[in-house]
Amino acid sequence: MADKQGLSYKARRRWALVILLVGMPVYIVAAVTVMNWLDRPPLWLELVVYVALGVVWVLPFKFVFRGVGQQDPDAGTD
Repeated sequence: MADKQGLSYKARRRWALVILLVGMPVYIVAAVTVMNWLDRPPLWLELVVYVALGVVWVLPFKFVFRGVGQQDPDAGTD
């Protein structure tokens, strides 16, 4: 039996939940705080910055979220 590398399905689900419930609100507060430090940019630039920050926050966690919404591949068929 080959050893699996990386997180198990259940561990990825738990980490995804922690990231969404704790990490995302912290990231939102940090992004808004940084934007408030800057003088009010034009609306289009502010929108571009928020969209970019919305995409960038998830990139380091892409491996955690991959396949979480699907059935557990380790579970036996019923």
